[in-house]
Amino acid sequence: MPRRAASPWPLLALLSFSVLINYLDRSNLSAAAPLLAKELSLPDSQLGLLFSAFFWTYALCQILAGWLVDRYSVVSVYAAGFLLWSLATGAIGLSHAFGLLILFRLVLGAGESVAFPAYSKILIRAFREDQRGLANSILDACTKIGPAAGIYLAAWLMHGYGWRSFFLMTGFGALAWLPFWLRYAPARLPASDPAPGGPSGAGPGWRELLSSRTVWATFLGLFCHNYNWYLLLTWLPTILIRERRFSMLDMGAWNGVLLAITAASTLASGWYSDRLAARAGNAAFLRRSFLIAGLLVTGLAMPFTVASSPWVSAISLVIAFTGIGIYVSNCWAFTQTLAGVAAGRWTGMQNAFANLGGVIAPAVTGVLVEKTGRFFPAMMASACILLSGAAVYAFLAKIPRGSGGNAGAMQAGAAPAGQPSPP
Repeated sequence: MPRRAASPWPLLALLSFSVLINYLDRSNLSAAAPLLAKELSLPDSQLGLLFSAFFWTYALCQILAGWLVDRYSVVSVYAAGFLLWSLATGAIGLSHAFGLLILFRLVLGAGESVAFPAYSKILIRAFREDQRGLANSILDACTKIGPAAGIYLAAWLMHGYGWRSFFLMTGFGALAWLPFWLRYAPARLPASDPAPGGPSGAGPGWRELLSSRTVWATFLGLFCHNYNWYLLLTWLPTILIRERRFSMLDMGAWNGVLLAITAASTLASGWYSDRLAARAGNAAFLRRSFLIAGLLVTGLAMPFTVASSPWVSAISLVIAFTGIGIYVSNCWAFTQTLAGVAAGRWTGMQNAFANLGGVIAPAVTGVLVEKTGRFFPAMMASACILLSGAAVYAFLAKIPRGSGGNAGAMQAGAAPAGQPSPP
């Protein structure tokens, strides 16, 4: 059995800082959008296309990224992706044409595609089942804190120095993290990487994974969440400025509050789910209940987030972002519980499919708003997709009886996901 690091939490701290940078880099365009669109005279449909471009390569490269982290050193693969996405972010700040912005958004997506397969691979190897809810929640809280801090910092910088300054700082400045990762991560991660060019590890292959209804349930469920999440991440700043007449600084502050609420909800849900998982007979079943609850809460709140009453809108946004936290606290822990040593492959395929939501939602929202002049139809569509996701988890995901406290229900000797365990 692979040796586990004595304490995985210092490794998580280092990884968490990179997650802050990751989500700051992918969301900074949302904060810059009002100024960028005005400078380049972009209509809503083109702005939606620019938001969407990141996800074309981000989704397309996920399967390759999952294969790479299963086959080679996850530390090295993650470092290469970090370098690529940081350079692309800085280059966006130097761009003066729509075509170049599209190009560097595509490169940004390719670099960041290594992130979630690498996170899952690292957490599977370094954390126990009853630690993974909190560990995943800490990482996911950073995905909210990053944009929260980033949008506010962006608003402050752009107010004084223009939108390009933020891309230059967060892109080229972030490269200072890389030496720390390469120096300290290998010593903290259990030494079980396969040799370069060697076999990709035990566990189910691509065909076995793709033939499982539960695997497909995780694909579809995360797609439904991502559609809504990336709609909010890309368009909410514009909604607040255009519909609510917020200033750039007020927009940044309110976005920060909402993302902080999600981070707090994520951490609380992750901590509580781990307490339950420590004594649960079936950890996967437990974690699925958090996924269904989160999608239902968010889906029911979404239509009211653009209500005419500012108070109804504000309360609905708080509820929606709380529901997002409940969902994401166990999204990847659920997959890791079932995937075991196939975590990289499963996560890569799941994120590839699910991030089609990021491809579709920003562009579709832009078209709907341009044609109707309102955001309500886009929010209603998102609500229906979220409720469909809850139904997918409830009725399509068939959890093996053997997926209790130990990760790896898909490992050799256990029943494939989506099929019952032998009696």
